[in-house]
Amino acid sequence: MNKGRELRIGRLVIARLGAAIAMMLLTVLLLSACSNNQQSVFHTDTATEATDSVSRVPWDYRVVESTVGDLIGSDMTVLPDNDLLPNDGNYATGDKIWTLQFMDAELVTDADQRNDIRLSSWSTIKSYGDQKTATEDLENLKVSITTDVDLVGVYKTQYKDKTRNFAVLELPSGNRIKQPIDDKRYTALEKAKTVSVVLEEVHDFADYDSAYAKFRGWAN
Repeated sequence: MNKGRELRIGRLVIARLGAAIAMMLLTVLLLSACSNNQQSVFHTDTATEATDSVSRVPWDYRVVESTVGDLIGSDMTVLPDNDLLPNDGNYATGDKIWTLQFMDAELVTDADQRNDIRLSSWSTIKSYGDQKTATEDLENLKVSITTDVDLVGVYKTQYKDKTRNFAVLELPSGNRIKQPIDDKRYTALEKAKTVSVVLEEVHDFADYDSAYAKFRGWAN
């Protein structure tokens, strides 16, 4: 009698243990499936981002009138932004100085050659005791040139009764830009392969040979 009871109890324990193991396996399979789905989603996003070309270029400079704040060892704070710079000019607190500020940009070009520009904040990189020297440096870092660039083409868009014309140019950097044009320029450029433009070359302060050319207008 006891043996039969023990046998039934043993079978019940085995059955419950088997059910528990089956439930655990099912849970593992479900978690694995969720993990695979998440990985495939992340993989899709990565593949999409991989089609974008990203480059960082020098974008702009400016000269700003500033004031020397606190002196910290061989450094100084520059007001009003409280930037920290080397005190190369041996300035005293309260001295008026001029500073060179720099901005760079992240250029994102997608598979369709559409550009997105993400600008950085201004960074103070150098101080000057007089405005003339600061301006001379600025003029060497931002150089205006006239040159011919490739004309990708011109096209028209129309909305209701309004028509707009555009020219697509390829800059020396390889980036393409779209510029609005009037009817007269549209006719002049309709069959052209190149066009004369005014560019502003912005050079990297730390590496002068590295530069980015920005469209600044038509040469004629």
